Parts: sequence; C-alpha cells; structure tokens
Amino acid sequence: MLSGKTLFITGASRGIGLAIALRAAKDGANIVVAAKTAEPHPKLEGTIYTAAEEIEKAGGKALPLVLDVRDDAGVEAAMAKAAETFGGIDIVVNNASAINLTPLDKIDMKRYDLMHQINTRGTLLCSKMAIPYLKQSDNPHILMLSPPLDMKEKWFKNHTPYSMAKYGMSLAVLGLAGELRSKGIAVNALWPRTTIATAAVKNLLGGDQMMNASRTPEILADAAHMIFSSSAKEVSGNFFIDDTYLSENGVTDFDQYRVNPKVDLAPDFFVPEDSVPPVSLKALVD
Repeated sequence: MLSGKTLFITGASRGIGLAIALRAAKDGANIVVAAKTAEPHPKLEGTIYTAAEEIEKAGGKALPLVLDVRDDAGVEAAMAKAAETFGGIDIVVNNASAINLTPLDKIDMKRYDLMHQINTRGTLLCSKMAIPYLKQSDNPHILMLSPPLDMKEKWFKNHTPYSMAKYGMSLAVLGLAGELRSKGIAVNALWPRTTIATAAVKNLLGGDQMMNASRTPEILADAAHMIFSSSAKEVSGNFFIDDTYLSENGVTDFDQYRVNPKVDLAPDFFVPEDSVPPVSLKALVD
C-alpha cells in the first residue's frame, strides 16, 4: 500500500523508528533515515547506514541523513534533500525522543532543555519544515510517537520534566490536526500499551527483565502502517493505542509481538486507566 511513498522518519537508525521503516520498505516505500548516529555507539546497535542497508534488503529505497532535530537549517536542508531524491514527501514520523526520568529537584536543567528541544521543539520543527512538501502529497500523514493526553497527576509526579516534554509532542498533535485539516494533512499520535523491547527500555528501565516483559517494535510498525494506509482526510487528530487500534482493524494475534510469552507484559507510561486491552497482558499458560 505504501509503494512509492516517501517516509521521513526521525530516529530511524534503530528500535521503533527502524521497525516502522522496515514495515514500509516491504511495500517498496522510500525511507529517509534521519538520525544522529553515523558511527557505531558502544551501547546502542545500529547507525543510519546499517538501517539503510536493512531497508534496501527489505525491498525499499533508503536515504540515510545525519540529522539533529534541534538544528533548524539542518532539518530544512534534510527535507529538501528528501524531496529532491524521491520527488516529494508523503509521511513524516516524529519518533526521535529523549528520556530522563529524574525528578525535578535532582535533574540537571541541561537535561530538561535537551528533552524539550528534541521532543517538543524537534517535533514541531520537523512538522513545520515538511508542510510545504506534504501539501503536494495525495495522502499526507504526520505521526507522533507520543501518548494520549491523559492529564493525571500520576503521569507527571517523579519525572515532571520528561512528562512535560513528551506531552508536548501530543499537544502538537492536538493543535496541528486542527491547523492542517483544511490542507488535507492528517496528524495522529501512536503509543504502546506495554513497554517495547528497545535499547531505551533495556538501558533505562530495567535491563533484560524488562525486555522480557515487553512487546517487540513490530506492533507499533504494523499499527503505523495501518494509519498511513488510511485516508488522511478521514483519520486525523487521534491518539491511538497500538493494540486497540490493531484490534479495531481486524488483528487478533497479539502473541506474535511478545518477547517472552511466559512473562506478564509490563504496562507503559501514560496509558489511560479506561483503556481496556483487547487481549490479556498476563503470561501465556503452557
């Protein structure tokens, strides 16, 4: 369904961004791998170049670009290069994000600034610079990997700086959906019900134990693919939870996404209490 479409994905060198890229590549899509990692990192797998190789092997075309989403001129130039290379831009995925769960009284304000510059400002900047190109697409989408706006104290306490920065991405969804609706550009958010097996979860939230209690990035990739395949004029301004959205669109096998079926799945931050999972998150019984 995405054959010939061009996706500009921030933070696409690994994890969720790469999974979304590989799912689109299976359709024959063009992927702009926009991320900072040009050289191998000691704790993080993947660079923009290894990601590009995987995308090409999966059936897509790739353009790896070193990009810091805090750099105005850099983002503008990257969008222009993407459009020049592939003839336009159809989809923007604001996936790049920084996380630091330190409470306010202990956080270095440079960390606070970094999260807001990448999460909130970076999302707005990439969206802004993409608008002229998205206007020319026949089914343009902007997708934020950000949570529903469930304004409860428990989602902020103990890590207020991070929550503010992450919810900033979601506020961008709320505003831009309305701002861009008349232009035919869809803006939606996608968020996982459970933790996802990524380097961030392993390194920041609990190592191998938390990885075993997670789902794979492919669940988000499949949900994103469905969103991009929908009509931009009809599907906008939504805050989708991955398994609920997939279930509503006919998916019934969620065991395929479990890292370890014998472990209970760990719920992610920010999932509203009234959001009922379509299947049990408990460990599977032999």
